[in-house]
Amino acid sequence: MRHNIDREQSRSQSEIIWIGKAAAAGALICYFPVMTKSSWRRRIERADELRERHSFASEILSFYVQIAKFQENLHREFASAPKEDSDSIFNALNSGDTARLQSRFGSFLSVVEEYGPATLVALSKQLRACETSWSELLTEAWGQPAPSDVKTILTQAFLQPFAELLRSRTKIRPAQQAYAVCPCCSRKPSFGVLRQMGEGASRSMACGFCLAEWDFRRIVCPGCGEENDSKLAVYTATDFDYIRVECCDTCKTYLKTINLTKNGRAEPLVDELASAPLDLWAREHGYAKLHSNMLGM
Repeated sequence: MRHNIDREQSRSQSEIIWIGKAAAAGALICYFPVMTKSSWRRRIERADELRERHSFASEILSFYVQIAKFQENLHREFASAPKEDSDSIFNALNSGDTARLQSRFGSFLSVVEEYGPATLVALSKQLRACETSWSELLTEAWGQPAPSDVKTILTQAFLQPFAELLRSRTKIRPAQQAYAVCPCCSRKPSFGVLRQMGEGASRSMACGFCLAEWDFRRIVCPGCGEENDSKLAVYTATDFDYIRVECCDTCKTYLKTINLTKNGRAEPLVDELASAPLDLWAREHGYAKLHSNMLGM
Protein backbone atom coordinates (compact mmCIF):
# COMPACT_ATOMS: atom_id res chain seq x y z
CA MET A 1 0.00 0.00 0.00
CA ARG A 2 1.32 3.41 -0.90
CA HIS A 3 1.28 6.10 1.77
CA ASN A 4 1.36 9.68 0.52
CA ILE A 5 3.20 11.84 3.03
CA ASP A 6 2.72 15.58 2.72
CA ARG A 7 4.20 18.46 4.59
CA GLU A 8 1.56 20.74 6.01
CA GLN A 9 1.95 24.16 4.37
CA SER A 10 0.40 27.62 4.51
CA ARG A 11 -1.22 29.47 1.62
CA SER A 12 2.22 30.72 0.58
CA GLN A 13 3.32 27.07 0.28
CA SER A 14 6.43 27.88 2.27
CA GLU A 15 5.43 27.76 5.93
CA ILE A 16 4.09 25.05 8.18
CA ILE A 17 0.53 25.29 9.42
CA TRP A 18 0.41 25.22 13.19
CA ILE A 19 -3.01 24.88 14.80
CA GLY A 20 -3.05 27.32 17.67
CA LYS A 21 -0.14 29.16 19.29
CA ALA A 22 2.35 28.38 22.03
CA ALA A 23 0.92 28.29 25.52
CA ALA A 24 1.78 31.10 27.90
CA ALA A 25 5.25 30.76 29.38
CA GLY A 26 5.25 28.79 32.59
CA ALA A 27 1.85 27.19 32.01
CA LEU A 28 1.77 23.45 32.53
CA ILE A 29 -1.39 21.39 32.69
CA CYS A 30 -1.08 17.72 33.61
CA TYR A 31 -3.61 15.09 32.63
CA PHE A 32 -3.73 12.02 34.84
CA PRO A 33 -6.87 10.08 33.91
CA VAL A 34 -7.70 7.23 36.28
CA MET A 35 -7.66 3.95 34.40
CA THR A 36 -10.91 2.00 34.39
CA LYS A 37 -12.05 -1.19 32.74
CA SER A 38 -13.90 0.81 30.08
CA SER A 39 -10.64 2.46 29.05
CA TRP A 40 -9.05 -0.93 28.41
CA ARG A 41 -12.16 -2.00 26.52
CA ARG A 42 -11.93 1.09 24.31
CA ARG A 43 -8.32 0.32 23.44
CA ILE A 44 -9.10 -3.29 22.59
CA GLU A 45 -12.16 -2.38 20.53
CA ARG A 46 -10.21 0.31 18.68
CA ALA A 47 -7.44 -2.18 17.89
CA ASP A 48 -10.04 -4.60 16.53
CA GLU A 49 -11.50 -1.82 14.39
CA LEU A 50 -8.16 -0.72 12.98
CA ARG A 51 -6.87 -4.21 12.20
CA GLU A 52 -9.97 -4.76 10.06
CA ARG A 53 -9.41 -1.45 8.27
CA HIS A 54 -5.64 -1.63 7.76
CA SER A 55 -4.37 -5.02 6.62
CA PHE A 56 -0.73 -3.96 7.06
CA ALA A 57 -1.37 -3.44 10.79
CA SER A 58 -3.43 -6.60 11.32
CA GLU A 59 -0.64 -8.77 12.73
CA ILE A 60 0.72 -6.26 15.21
CA LEU A 61 -2.74 -5.18 16.37
CA SER A 62 -3.93 -8.78 16.77
CA PHE A 63 -0.93 -9.37 19.02
CA TYR A 64 -1.60 -6.13 20.90
CA VAL A 65 -5.21 -7.16 21.57
CA GLN A 66 -4.01 -10.30 23.36
CA ILE A 67 -1.39 -8.34 25.30
CA ALA A 68 -3.99 -5.73 26.25
CA LYS A 69 -6.39 -8.39 27.53
CA PHE A 70 -3.65 -9.76 29.75
CA GLN A 71 -2.73 -6.24 30.88
CA GLU A 72 -6.34 -5.47 31.73
CA ASN A 73 -6.55 -8.50 34.00
CA LEU A 74 -3.19 -7.73 35.60
CA HIS A 75 -4.22 -4.11 36.21
CA ARG A 76 -7.48 -5.24 37.84
CA GLU A 77 -5.66 -7.77 40.00
CA PHE A 78 -3.12 -5.27 41.30
CA ALA A 79 -5.71 -2.50 41.71
CA SER A 80 -7.49 -4.63 44.32
CA ALA A 81 -4.44 -4.37 46.60
CA PRO A 82 -4.37 -0.94 48.37
CA LYS A 83 -1.17 1.07 48.12
CA GLU A 84 -0.33 4.36 49.78
CA ASP A 85 0.19 7.48 47.69
CA SER A 86 3.84 8.43 47.24
CA ASP A 87 5.92 11.14 45.64
CA SER A 88 8.75 8.71 44.82
CA ILE A 89 6.78 5.62 43.87
CA PHE A 90 8.59 5.25 40.54
CA ASN A 91 12.08 5.13 42.00
CA ALA A 92 12.26 1.35 42.27
CA LEU A 93 10.14 -1.74 42.73
CA ASN A 94 9.93 -2.92 46.31
CA SER A 95 10.41 -6.58 47.15
CA GLY A 96 6.69 -7.22 47.59
CA ASP A 97 5.77 -5.75 44.22
CA THR A 98 8.60 -7.64 42.53
CA ALA A 99 7.43 -10.93 44.04
CA ARG A 100 3.82 -10.37 42.91
CA LEU A 101 4.90 -9.37 39.43
CA GLN A 102 7.26 -12.32 39.18
CA SER A 103 4.39 -14.69 39.98
CA ARG A 104 2.47 -13.41 36.90
CA PHE A 105 5.37 -13.11 34.47
CA GLY A 106 5.11 -16.73 33.37
CA SER A 107 1.47 -16.22 32.33
CA PHE A 108 2.52 -13.21 30.27
CA LEU A 109 5.18 -15.26 28.52
CA SER A 110 2.54 -17.86 27.68
CA VAL A 111 0.48 -15.18 25.92
CA VAL A 112 3.53 -14.09 23.94
CA GLU A 113 4.33 -17.68 22.97
CA GLU A 114 0.77 -18.28 21.78
CA TYR A 115 0.12 -15.05 19.87
CA GLY A 116 3.45 -13.29 19.28
CA PRO A 117 5.67 -13.18 16.19
CA ALA A 118 8.38 -15.83 15.83
CA THR A 119 11.19 -13.66 17.25
CA LEU A 120 9.24 -12.91 20.44
CA VAL A 121 8.12 -16.53 20.79
CA ALA A 122 11.75 -17.63 20.75
CA LEU A 123 12.73 -14.94 23.25
CA SER A 124 9.84 -15.82 25.53
CA LYS A 125 10.92 -19.46 25.63
CA GLN A 126 14.46 -18.38 26.52
CA LEU A 127 13.15 -16.23 29.36
CA ARG A 128 10.95 -19.05 30.64
CA ALA A 129 14.06 -21.25 30.89
CA CYS A 130 15.73 -18.61 33.10
CA GLU A 131 13.03 -18.25 35.77
CA THR A 132 15.59 -17.75 38.52
CA SER A 133 16.61 -14.43 36.91
CA TRP A 134 13.09 -12.98 36.52
CA SER A 135 13.36 -10.83 39.64
CA GLU A 136 16.52 -9.16 38.36
CA LEU A 137 15.05 -8.77 34.88
CA LEU A 138 11.90 -7.06 36.20
CA THR A 139 13.89 -4.74 38.43
CA GLU A 140 16.26 -3.72 35.67
CA ALA A 141 13.49 -3.20 33.11
CA TRP A 142 11.52 -1.05 35.55
CA GLY A 143 14.45 1.34 35.93
CA GLN A 144 15.44 1.51 32.25
CA PRO A 145 14.17 4.82 30.76
CA ALA A 146 15.02 4.15 27.12
CA PRO A 147 15.44 0.43 26.36
CA SER A 148 16.85 -0.66 23.02
CA ASP A 149 17.04 -4.44 23.48
CA VAL A 150 14.00 -6.60 22.75
CA LYS A 151 14.15 -8.42 26.10
CA THR A 152 13.78 -5.22 28.11
CA ILE A 153 11.10 -3.82 25.79
CA LEU A 154 9.05 -7.00 26.12
CA THR A 155 9.45 -6.95 29.90
CA GLN A 156 8.31 -3.34 30.04
CA ALA A 157 5.16 -4.30 28.10
CA PHE A 158 4.43 -6.68 30.98
CA LEU A 159 5.17 -3.97 33.56
CA GLN A 160 3.16 -1.27 31.78
CA PRO A 161 -0.25 -1.83 33.47
CA PHE A 162 1.41 -1.81 36.90
CA ALA A 163 3.17 1.45 36.01
CA GLU A 164 -0.16 2.87 34.85
CA LEU A 165 -1.77 1.90 38.15
CA LEU A 166 1.01 3.50 40.19
CA ARG A 167 0.76 6.66 38.11
CA SER A 168 -2.90 6.96 39.03
CA ARG A 169 -1.91 6.78 42.72
CA THR A 170 1.08 9.10 42.60
CA LYS A 171 1.08 12.71 43.75
CA ILE A 172 2.73 14.79 41.04
CA ARG A 173 4.24 18.25 41.34
CA PRO A 174 4.66 19.28 37.68
CA ALA A 175 7.22 21.93 36.80
CA GLN A 176 7.88 23.85 33.58
CA GLN A 177 10.66 22.26 31.58
CA ALA A 178 12.44 22.94 28.30
CA TYR A 179 12.31 19.30 27.19
CA ALA A 180 9.45 16.82 27.41
CA VAL A 181 10.01 14.37 30.27
CA CYS A 182 7.26 12.41 32.02
CA PRO A 183 6.58 14.00 35.43
CA CYS A 184 5.84 10.54 36.85
CA CYS A 185 8.56 8.19 35.63
CA SER A 186 11.01 10.59 33.90
CA ARG A 187 10.77 8.93 30.48
CA LYS A 188 10.56 10.76 27.18
CA PRO A 189 7.11 10.82 25.58
CA SER A 190 6.13 8.09 23.12
CA PHE A 191 3.51 10.20 21.34
CA GLY A 192 1.61 13.46 21.50
CA VAL A 193 -2.09 14.32 21.61
CA LEU A 194 -3.98 17.32 20.26
CA ARG A 195 -7.27 18.23 21.93
CA GLN A 196 -9.78 20.96 21.24
CA MET A 197 -9.21 24.13 23.26
CA GLY A 198 -11.29 27.15 22.38
CA GLU A 199 -10.97 27.82 18.65
CA GLY A 200 -7.69 25.94 18.41
CA ALA A 201 -6.05 22.89 19.93
CA SER A 202 -3.71 22.22 22.82
CA ARG A 203 -0.85 19.73 22.66
CA SER A 204 0.03 17.29 25.40
CA MET A 205 2.80 14.74 25.61
CA ALA A 206 2.04 11.13 26.58
CA CYS A 207 4.30 8.61 28.29
CA GLY A 208 4.12 5.16 26.73
CA PHE A 209 5.01 3.44 30.01
CA CYS A 210 2.79 4.92 32.73
CA LEU A 211 0.49 6.76 30.27
CA ALA A 212 0.71 10.09 32.07
CA GLU A 213 -0.16 13.11 29.94
CA TRP A 214 1.11 16.62 30.46
CA ASP A 215 0.67 19.86 28.59
CA PHE A 216 3.54 20.95 26.35
CA ARG A 217 3.90 24.02 24.14
CA ARG A 218 2.93 23.64 20.50
CA ILE A 219 5.84 25.19 18.62
CA VAL A 220 8.78 23.57 20.35
CA CYS A 221 10.65 20.31 19.85
CA PRO A 222 10.08 17.96 22.81
CA GLY A 223 13.51 16.45 22.23
CA CYS A 224 15.84 19.44 22.17
CA GLY A 225 13.70 22.50 22.86
CA GLU A 226 14.08 23.99 19.35
CA GLU A 227 11.57 26.84 18.87
CA ASN A 228 12.40 27.97 15.32
CA ASP A 229 9.33 26.88 13.36
CA SER A 230 11.32 26.69 10.12
CA LYS A 231 13.13 23.71 11.65
CA LEU A 232 9.98 22.04 12.97
CA ALA A 233 8.30 20.35 10.03
CA VAL A 234 4.94 18.61 10.29
CA TYR A 235 3.91 15.86 7.87
CA THR A 236 0.67 13.92 7.37
CA ALA A 237 -0.34 10.91 5.26
CA THR A 238 -3.58 10.24 3.39
CA ASP A 239 -4.23 6.99 5.29
CA PHE A 240 -3.69 8.69 8.65
CA ASP A 241 -4.64 12.32 8.05
CA TYR A 242 -5.33 12.80 11.78
CA ILE A 243 -1.81 11.79 12.81
CA ARG A 244 0.97 14.35 12.55
CA VAL A 245 4.59 13.34 12.13
CA GLU A 246 6.30 16.20 13.95
CA CYS A 247 9.97 16.37 12.98
CA CYS A 248 12.85 18.48 14.24
CA ASP A 249 15.67 19.27 11.80
CA THR A 250 17.92 20.37 14.66
CA CYS A 251 18.09 17.12 16.65
CA LYS A 252 16.68 14.93 13.82
CA THR A 253 14.03 13.33 16.02
CA TYR A 254 10.30 12.93 15.42
CA LEU A 255 7.15 12.33 17.40
CA LYS A 256 3.73 11.23 16.16
CA THR A 257 0.85 13.30 17.48
CA ILE A 258 -2.74 12.07 17.32
CA ASN A 259 -5.09 14.92 16.47
CA LEU A 260 -8.35 14.24 18.30
CA THR A 261 -9.90 17.37 16.79
CA LYS A 262 -9.83 15.52 13.45
CA ASN A 263 -10.70 12.05 14.72
CA GLY A 264 -12.45 11.84 18.06
CA ARG A 265 -12.73 8.04 17.82
CA ALA A 266 -8.97 7.57 18.01
CA GLU A 267 -7.38 5.92 21.03
CA PRO A 268 -3.91 7.56 20.95
CA LEU A 269 -1.91 4.58 22.21
CA VAL A 270 -3.58 2.20 19.75
CA ASP A 271 -3.63 4.53 16.75
CA GLU A 272 0.06 5.27 17.29
CA LEU A 273 0.77 1.54 17.07
CA ALA A 274 -1.36 1.12 13.95
CA SER A 275 0.40 3.91 12.06
CA ALA A 276 3.72 2.07 11.78
CA PRO A 277 4.14 3.08 8.09
CA LEU A 278 4.63 6.65 9.29
CA ASP A 279 7.55 5.48 11.44
CA LEU A 280 9.10 3.76 8.45
CA TRP A 281 8.75 6.92 6.36
CA ALA A 282 10.29 9.11 9.07
CA ARG A 283 13.27 6.81 9.53
CA GLU A 284 13.84 6.59 5.79
CA HIS A 285 14.09 10.38 5.82
CA GLY A 286 16.74 10.46 8.53
CA TYR A 287 14.68 11.03 11.68
CA ALA A 288 14.91 8.96 14.87
CA LYS A 289 11.89 8.39 17.08
CA LEU A 290 12.05 10.33 20.34
CA HIS A 291 10.95 7.25 22.30
CA SER A 292 9.65 3.90 21.14
CA ASN A 293 6.12 2.76 21.96
CA MET A 294 5.24 -0.14 24.25
CA LEU A 295 6.00 -2.74 21.54
CA GLY A 296 9.39 -1.23 20.73
CA MET A 297 8.27 0.37 17.45
